[in-house]
Amino acid sequence: MNKELLKQLEEKYEALGENPDNYLKGLLYTKPLNYWDYIEVDTLLALQKPKTNFKDETVFIIYHQITELTLKLMIHEIKQLVELKDFNSEKKFAEKLKRLIRYTDMLITSFEVMTEGLDYDDYNKFRMALTPASGFQSAQFRYLELMCTPVLNLVNNDGQKRISKKPTLDEIFENIYWRDAGYNRETGKTSYTLKAFEEKYLQSFKDLSIAIKDHTLWEQFQKFENPSDNLIFRMKDFDHQYNVEWPKTHLKTAEKYLDKKGETKEATGGSPWKKYLHPKHQQRSFFPKLWKDQEILDWV
Repeated sequence: MNKELLKQLEEKYEALGENPDNYLKGLLYTKPLNYWDYIEVDTLLALQKPKTNFKDETVFIIYHQITELTLKLMIHEIKQLVELKDFNSEKKFAEKLKRLIRYTDMLITSFEVMTEGLDYDDYNKFRMALTPASGFQSAQFRYLELMCTPVLNLVNNDGQKRISKKPTLDEIFENIYWRDAGYNRETGKTSYTLKAFEEKYLQSFKDLSIAIKDHTLWEQFQKFENPSDNLIFRMKDFDHQYNVEWPKTHLKTAEKYLDKKGETKEATGGSPWKKYLHPKHQQRSFFPKLWKDQEILDWV
């Protein structure tokens, strides 16, 4: 056995206050690692539980599970950026932004699985069995937003007119853009989809906003005294891809299945999807100050 390697192992466990012999003895009984165990393949492939007998419902479920895993990848990268302490070099920051852009591109291009990969008639039947569940209820989507930008940036123009000059966190969340998908401000009625979502996740959103205050992705970027044009470009590219191109792709798919053959169908969560999904209505930008007088994110 390599003596130097053995020495390093001993030093590792002694530094932890542990007896190296115990760990080495454990190797005598450990089973060899297999791919299917490490990736949890059997568990992963057992997570699809269709509610109907339509074959494309499985496609629908797997696609959304892939989306949630992609969002988890993105949050994994953003966590490293919001915890970053060294701002003497842009290299690590820029590399993480490249990854975020790459993952966002995956979200955009993979939407063809939905746009082109579902039978029109079957989808419009099995989707009714999903009511009132909605992709709107993706908590990871909201966690990612809150980690990228100060929460006040997630209040659109109409919401900004309703809040006070120094709004409380509760006031901000009452007017955050995504509530428009399930709250009718004229009638005061809240959809079940939104009500259930907020009951499960709203407090965790508020807790994250407090925990991440002053060091969101935007605020971390601002700690670079003279960011390069390349870094600025990456920030804007991520903002545009995530907050414009991805929602527009989603809208295009919704139009195909919900606004065809002369009939506008309702979303499973009951949201006014034509209005809500369009970027010009959401008006979401993680880094609005980078756009200055430009047509911010090409919302049209």
